[in-house]
Amino acid sequence: MATIVGVSASAESRAHTLMAAEALRKVASDQGHDVVMECRAPDEITSPLKEEDIAKADLVILAIDEEIDQAPFKGLTIYKTTTSLAIRDTAGVLAKAFKAAGIPEQASCDQHKEEAVSTSDDTKKRIVAVTSCPTGIAHTFMAADALKKKATAAGHEIKVETQGSVGAKDQLTPEDIAAADVVIISADTHVDESRFAGKPIYRSSVGAAVKDAAGVIASAFNEAETAAPAAGGQSGEKMQSLEEAKAALKASRSGPYKHLLTGVSYMLPVVVAGGLLIALSFVFGIEAFKQEGTLAAALMTIGGGAAFKLMVPVLAGFMAYSIADRPGLTPGLIGGLLAVNLGAGFLGGILAGFLAGYVALWLRDNIKLPRSLEGLMPVLVLPLLSTAIVGLLMVYVIGEPVRYINESLTAMLQGMGQTNAVILGLVLGAMMAFDMGGPVNKAAYAFSVGLLTSDTFGPMAATMAAGMTPPLGLAVATFIAKNRFTEEEREAGKAAFVLGLSFITEGAIPYAARDPLRVIPSIMVGSALTGALSMYFGCGLRAPHGGAFVLAIPHAVSNLSMYILSILIGTAVTTALLVILKRPVNEVPAAVAAE
Repeated sequence: MATIVGVSASAESRAHTLMAAEALRKVASDQGHDVVMECRAPDEITSPLKEEDIAKADLVILAIDEEIDQAPFKGLTIYKTTTSLAIRDTAGVLAKAFKAAGIPEQASCDQHKEEAVSTSDDTKKRIVAVTSCPTGIAHTFMAADALKKKATAAGHEIKVETQGSVGAKDQLTPEDIAAADVVIISADTHVDESRFAGKPIYRSSVGAAVKDAAGVIASAFNEAETAAPAAGGQSGEKMQSLEEAKAALKASRSGPYKHLLTGVSYMLPVVVAGGLLIALSFVFGIEAFKQEGTLAAALMTIGGGAAFKLMVPVLAGFMAYSIADRPGLTPGLIGGLLAVNLGAGFLGGILAGFLAGYVALWLRDNIKLPRSLEGLMPVLVLPLLSTAIVGLLMVYVIGEPVRYINESLTAMLQGMGQTNAVILGLVLGAMMAFDMGGPVNKAAYAFSVGLLTSDTFGPMAATMAAGMTPPLGLAVATFIAKNRFTEEEREAGKAAFVLGLSFITEGAIPYAARDPLRVIPSIMVGSALTGALSMYFGCGLRAPHGGAFVLAIPHAVSNLSMYILSILIGTAVTTALLVILKRPVNEVPAAVAAE
């Protein structure tokens, strides 16, 4: 164990000063060292070092962006770095400082977590896991890879099932589940847990697994709750723990936003398929589909007449499924279709999904039938009563008011002035870049998709353009400002460029995670400008996905040249801000020993 004193100082940023000091203090403390940090912010000095602190020190760490008087540390080993590097790579800074001072390096925080995971039992553990995010594209697989890497490093066996947009991959078999010591479910959407009956289950968000897989695994061994058995009676104490597990499970699923995201995740493939088929029908002319018997008419029938008509029912059905499991699916689907038929649209579908889910859940929990009649519950009683209640409420109470709101909103958006349109594009663009595939991003995307059914195409264009610029801007920055990025980041820039062209905003996540204070503001400004320009130029997009590849479809994008210009300008601004704000990665002075 070493005694460390340090100074964190930035003349420009109080936040950098405090964050660097706290990062060094926490990581060094976790490794078992004594740490005292002095913070020199632009306007004040907090926790100043005392003479007795310095006298006892084995090492001095200076996380500074400006020169300071080092005379008080004469005779001690001094290691200098920047506040930015101390925040981004705290463990690495400490390792180099210990090496300079000849102090044996202690295990890092992640290593401690992995040791806790691997030594929690005398034998290695068998883990099965499921990962799932609303779109099932990036976060799903990033979380799976992180869990595999950390579990393998800790000496455990793991198998991860990914429930992505193309269905489940590496599906868990009954044998896998039976042999497992713990089940980890890292998901932001509903995952059917019935097959894990009787197994300890630990639930986390998909983001937690991406950022701290070792912590998720350690928590799983310590905090997993036993799932309800599939059948059979239990007695006394066992039954009480079962009820507690059920209550915890219900609480973990109670978030309305999570239910909405589940519906969106199932709706997206329907929307994308339908939207692209509609766009393909425009290849033959913007109104070619009106001529019956033609290929254009067939494509429009499939995309607009079938797929888009299913969009809202699928949204409502799987929202209800997330809330009440299978009993919610029937009333949700029917309630969603009623929303379409009544003109209540996307908003009506959301209300129908919540209504169907909670009605089905209440009926399931409160209707008690004799054991001999319980078989009627899932096939007769619950579908009949829940559908009747939801249907009548939609027809007589909800449908007409929501139809009026939906039509008013559509008219307002279609008739808004240029200033209001630019503001809307600005907000949608910033939301797309704020969390790069997270809840805020998905809220902006879902809003724009919902407007497609009302023939409002401007917000969809702004949303897709703004979602493309973060990874594109970062990719270009890694090419023209190589000294601002590590070799690993420069190599990842190639993949980020392809992801950006494909409208997968998650390609920016690795860069934002390493340097959030510079990357996130840069990409938000670029995306906000892109969205605003798209709306200013009156661009519209009839396909809800596809990125740059949909631009080749004739008539899919209105005002195509200005749309491409908006994306290019947003990308250029993002790149310029990154080059200005990010510092060269080699801007770290070497450790020196004061003489």
